Amino acid sequence: MPSRTLATHSGSTTAPPDGPDRPDPRIVPRRRTGQWVAAAAVLVLLALALRSVVRNDAFQWAVVADYFLTPAVLRGLGLTLWLTAAVMALGFVLGTLLATMRLSANPVLRGVSWGYVWLFRSMPVLVQLLFWFNIGALYPTILGIKTVQLLGPLTVALIGLTLHEAAYAAEVVRGGILSVDKGQLEAAQSLGLGAWRRLRRIVLPQAMRSIVPPAGNMLIGTLKGTSIVSVLAVQDLLYSVQLVYHRTYQVIPLLLVATLWYIAVTSVLGVGQYYLERHYARGAAGAR
Repeated sequence: MPSRTLATHSGSTTAPPDGPDRPDPRIVPRRRTGQWVAAAAVLVLLALALRSVVRNDAFQWAVVADYFLTPAVLRGLGLTLWLTAAVMALGFVLGTLLATMRLSANPVLRGVSWGYVWLFRSMPVLVQLLFWFNIGALYPTILGIKTVQLLGPLTVALIGLTLHEAAYAAEVVRGGILSVDKGQLEAAQSLGLGAWRRLRRIVLPQAMRSIVPPAGNMLIGTLKGTSIVSVLAVQDLLYSVQLVYHRTYQVIPLLLVATLWYIAVTSVLGVGQYYLERHYARGAAGAR
């Protein structure tokens, strides 16, 4: 069979290169026309939606700008941030305790922890807040102090949200602890480390890879969930803007003020969650 030849500039022929010197075939990427068309259509729809929001006079963006940094709104924002931080800190402290009880060999501790999580996850948070707000009907005095004087709206909000948060935090922490390889615990036991030291120095640092993502979602959910305390007349961010629009009847722009603040804070928290996840994922497979 005749061999293949290649024409050269001089008109002579030569055999095509074979073996390791043969050039690799050029790879042509597959054309994805449908994806580009779909992406362009989505961008056009987003641009139209954004234009309708910006150009719609009913949003009253000038009013939004006027009230965005007013002292009343900033005080409400500060209380919302404080309540979120306090609820998350106290909730995870109690949740960690409940998680260790659930993993204990003591059946009484396991039963108490399971019952707590079952009860507080079964009740809507609004029902819990209203129950604590009306606790004086069951216990008019506590330690000789009238319940009305002891449990104000802010204290009720802090207690109710913390107890609710602890039930979910317990499951998050328990899942993180269970994700740690049992060999790590056996190695720590062989070194003679006590149970508390094993938890603090061995288990929790490794469990944080599994704890941080759901904990970050809980933090953002708690920030938005604090708006429910407005039913108790706690002057958080939402209640602060409600006080303003009840006086001025500018409902939409004041709700936009609260919405923009929630978006701004959750965006910052999302960035913090990303870097925290990357920190605890160091050394793990697929970490970025």
